[in-house]
Amino acid sequence: MGEVFDMNVLLLGSGGREHALAWKLAASPLLTKLYAAPGNPGIAEQAELVALDTANHAAVAAFCRDMKIDLVVVGPEAPLVAGIGDDLRAAGIRVFGPSKAAARLEGSKGFTKDLCARFGIPTAAYGRFDNLADARAYVEKVGAPIVVKADGLAAGKGVAVAMTLPEALDALNACFDGSFGSAGAEVVVEEFMTGEEASFFCLCDGTTALPFGTAQDHKRVGDGDVGPNTGGMGAYSPAPVMTAGMTDRTMREIVEPTMRGMAELGSPFAGVLFAGLMITDQGPRLIEYNTRFGDPECQVLMMRLKDDLLVLLNAAADGQLGHMSVRWTDEVALTVVMAATGYPGTPEKGSVIRGIDAARAEGAEVFHAGTAVNAGALVANGGRVLNVSATGRTVGEARKRAYAAVDRIDWPQGFCRRDIGWRAVEREKGG
Repeated sequence: MGEVFDMNVLLLGSGGREHALAWKLAASPLLTKLYAAPGNPGIAEQAELVALDTANHAAVAAFCRDMKIDLVVVGPEAPLVAGIGDDLRAAGIRVFGPSKAAARLEGSKGFTKDLCARFGIPTAAYGRFDNLADARAYVEKVGAPIVVKADGLAAGKGVAVAMTLPEALDALNACFDGSFGSAGAEVVVEEFMTGEEASFFCLCDGTTALPFGTAQDHKRVGDGDVGPNTGGMGAYSPAPVMTAGMTDRTMREIVEPTMRGMAELGSPFAGVLFAGLMITDQGPRLIEYNTRFGDPECQVLMMRLKDDLLVLLNAAADGQLGHMSVRWTDEVALTVVMAATGYPGTPEKGSVIRGIDAARAEGAEVFHAGTAVNAGALVANGGRVLNVSATGRTVGEARKRAYAAVDRIDWPQGFCRRDIGWRAVEREKGG
């Protein structure tokens, strides 16, 4: 397919990741019209919002035919795991995102662990269980610390890093008593790995995997990395631990065997391959795969990407990534998640948010993650609500700008961590 200069694009999703994608797609000279379903008030600045039920694949396909959509970009994991990519492609619509079979890399942790075992991909030792008695016996034999994961999609909340045996047994009980619905019907129990975590992204077209940036995020709700796990309270890019040598090893030892393995299984992988890594004394080891951009990692990647995102996503959809390269700014990007009181439990919805324009006047981008408009006012409508994002020559400089913008936002019912990037800042100071 040659270069197209008038593209209609449909973006699926409604979070901060999708707002960052919309912001970057809207900057493409190839773009004619951007639609988003269902979108959010921030995405409405760049796209026309469409009230489509993304779970109704036939309705999405009909919209694409009616509006002459040239490419569908799928943001979140749930539609991918449900097979929206296959159904749209079967209707003759081009999609950026993996097939249902390939999305098992995220949809089933057990599938991924078995793939690692078969193709020699370095990861934690593990057991897979579909009943509490066997899982308990394994945990009691191995001991703590140990990691307990619901097999299926649990919105980032189905993983427990248990430092004691009672914590591990509580986590098993939560999975098997239905706390995570069908996601917890099967459980993966893994050895506890020590090292530094990093997020590594590739754009893939079924054959080629093109490295697409690194990031580190902060999962725990409180300063100093304390409290329960969340979907992510902030991130920065690039990840200092991902040196050129570590990136090469990750490609050679983890990503390329995964691409070969998936092709051999008859499920070639196209879309975003997001490897959660533990950088250990022995090198990179896979924690888990996601099959979409991270949230909030996507936000910092989009802040640093120099190239036209739409050109890259087109190449991935067409199997043409072998001809592509990716350029990044030399700057660091950092994003701070502002969340509603109660998160990661039950967040309080409906509180009024002011000061977004004042925050942007500080030179930051404010991506909407969980907002709505009520009686003309912007209100909180989720757990993670805003992603305040800035760039700088160092992590410290980017962080200073991001928090200066955070402080301009008038939202008493919101909170954020005040230490995003603390490890990297300490490194920069020689700490």
